Amino acid sequence: MSDEEKRRDQLTSAPEATEEDAKPRIDVTHRDGVTRIDVRDDAAVRPGFGQPGEDQSREDEPRD
Repeated sequence: MSDEEKRRDQLTSAPEATEEDAKPRIDVTHRDGVTRIDVRDDAAVRPGFGQPGEDQSREDEPRD
């Protein structure tokens, strides 16, 4: 079994998981000894919290 197949199996093994859960979320490129990791534009889940344009403050953080 390939690494990609293992990844898919792991991400779809939860009771309510779907094929959407196994879609790639990052692109990795290697060039001139440098590895670059980019979050894909079509990734359903992105780092951080909230959606772009939303108030990014958290309720547990004091506000000025």
